[in-house]
Amino acid sequence: MDCIHLQQTLPAVFADRNSIESDVWHKDIRFEKKGIYLIEAASGTGKSSLCNFIYGYRKDYQGIINFNTDNIRSYKIKQWVEIRKHSISMLFQDMRLFTELTAMENILLKNNLTHFKSKKEIVSFFEAMGIADKLDSKVGRLSFGQQQRVAFIRSLCQPFDFIFLDEPVSHLDDTNGEIMGGILMDEASKQGAGIIVTSIGKHITLPYTETLKL
Repeated sequence: MDCIHLQQTLPAVFADRNSIESDVWHKDIRFEKKGIYLIEAASGTGKSSLCNFIYGYRKDYQGIINFNTDNIRSYKIKQWVEIRKHSISMLFQDMRLFTELTAMENILLKNNLTHFKSKKEIVSFFEAMGIADKLDSKVGRLSFGQQQRVAFIRSLCQPFDFIFLDEPVSHLDDTNGEIMGGILMDEASKQGAGIIVTSIGKHITLPYTETLKL
């Protein structure tokens, strides 16, 4: 996938508003592979909706979303499985971890499907992110910041053309945010992938090619 193309896209719940001031909604927007995008959003502007639209979890929007030239409304379940396995990695704001499983077990749930990273590589991510001692800890016992780092590592355990990160450093200090940014840039560079980051304030420091106001 080389491009995510939004054409006059708008959440259905916004349809009755008299005016929409946004760089994304009701616009013609292209997210290009290898681009690095920051989407700045205020609460209630549809940030989570955008994540769910692009990942195919929701269809309650007007307009068109294309992957390359394919309208994603036409995708069947099998196509979405392939997209989520090979083309788009998503780090959701709520992380969506299994709290009763250990940190490593959460990672392996994905990596056993993709076989994308070796165990040594996964452990090196834990070491770099300062949570090597939490490999065998149940996620429910970790702090939000530790959980965020586990969810980030999981997002890297698959091939992707685009990686979408919804408020990835909301629970991290600046040092861990910088470490995450470095790892993210390295992994995206290896795959020639695009990066899309959302933020309602604090955001990960990256060399953004474009900043958009949602």
